[in-house]
Amino acid sequence: MSGKVALITGASRGIGRAVAARLAREGYAVGINYHERKDKADELVTELTAAGCRAVAIQADVAVRAEVDAMVRRVEDELGAVTLLVSNAGVAGQALFQDVTDELWERYFAVNLNGARHAIQAVLPHMLHEHSGCIVTVSSIWGLHGASCEVTYSCTKHALIGLTRSLAMELAPSGIRVNCVAPGVIDTDMVQVLGQETLDDLARQTPLGRLGRPEEIAAAVAFLASDEAGFITGQVLTADGGFLP
Repeated sequence: MSGKVALITGASRGIGRAVAARLAREGYAVGINYHERKDKADELVTELTAAGCRAVAIQADVAVRAEVDAMVRRVEDELGAVTLLVSNAGVAGQALFQDVTDELWERYFAVNLNGARHAIQAVLPHMLHEHSGCIVTVSSIWGLHGASCEVTYSCTKHALIGLTRSLAMELAPSGIRVNCVAPGVIDTDMVQVLGQETLDDLARQTPLGRLGRPEEIAAAVAFLASDEAGFITGQVLTADGGFLP
């Protein structure tokens, strides 16, 4: 047992799943958070445990503080205190701004921003006590640059970057690093809903000429969590194939 314990929110599919698998291979015991897809989370746990890794799946809606607190307690009980938090859970979608309802606006902020706040506040007591720990948030290129018909999503991801940069300054004296990965267009279920024509156009707009893979974002997260990034905090690592100038 290495003592390295990672909690990854939104880890049953897409980027979060790839992050959990990568960290497990690097010696972390992994807490795999999911909201609805228990089948996919359990499937990942089975794969990882068969490979000799320690993993547990935990259901929680990150928008609900009590559920997040309970999730962290379970991870602590079954795997140990969280030394790495990857705040990845998120919701996305397209809508004209004038059609954005209060319900949609509040849900996006509840999951994408409040969810990160809940998870960070739940794992911080141990990190502060130990004067060590690492937090990686997952924003988006739309958190660095506006996106038509994605005002709500973009707002939440901009706010997440602000949280990352400010919290990094606050926690640095305690030896806790906080960084962010801002993915470009990644080939996941979340973007498949855009349709093939739109995805092809986005690939053409990307200088590398293709969509990113979840495993490539996982590599960026793993780097920021590693000792090699020990002098890096408060940064946003953009992984977008050159999409943004």
